[in-house]
Amino acid sequence: MQSLDAELEDARQLSVADLADAIESIGFECTRCGACCKADAEDDHTATVFPDEVRALEESKQDDDYDWRDIARPMPYGLSAGDDGLEGETFEWALQTDGCGDCTFYEEDEAGTGACTAHDDRPLICRTYPFSIALDGTSQPMGEAVDSVALDAEHDAGDEDGVLRAHECDGLGRDISRDDAEALARALKERAVRELEEAIAVRDEYAPADPSPGEIVVHDSEGAKRVDGTPLEETE
Repeated sequence: MQSLDAELEDARQLSVADLADAIESIGFECTRCGACCKADAEDDHTATVFPDEVRALEESKQDDDYDWRDIARPMPYGLSAGDDGLEGETFEWALQTDGCGDCTFYEEDEAGTGACTAHDDRPLICRTYPFSIALDGTSQPMGEAVDSVALDAEHDAGDEDGVLRAHECDGLGRDISRDDAEALARALKERAVRELEEAIAVRDEYAPADPSPGEIVVHDSEGAKRVDGTPLEETE
């Protein structure tokens, strides 16, 4: 396994043209089914969102009553159940969910057609679904990988690294234009780089916290935070 720093260098060297070729070979067109925005049978929708993406979504709403907690929730992994709900320490943020466990920004019209109410400001993981790049330190979306394509001559589709993965989605296998494939490829490369930069910053900024009962501490690239996104004050 390479270090995160080595993986970041690999991500920066990814070829947009090669990624676009791989996307074209698989094929994709969004059908707006909303499956990637909804909870599955067992778990709430969980999609990683970076701190600056949360702030961009905050600013886009132009509503003084709209805050961090309306957009993001602590990533649930690693938290434990306390008397008053989840508690403990975790890493990173997930998009907030509604009472059904769906993404809070997902809505359906009367015909059942899904739409993202924050489409222009949606996070990179949403912009690039159903694809991901298999590098240590990058996140994998919900759903099993159902197809993969090697990105260079040093890897084959059975390797863990250097592979474009396609996850479960009804839009796979459909024709995609070269312009759309290249736009998606650029977003995928940006996402891989950003995820690794974030992981490295989390590693470098991390310091163990001591949450009180019922308290959650979230560690992200900017340090330790409370659930409302404010920095955790150092205790004496």
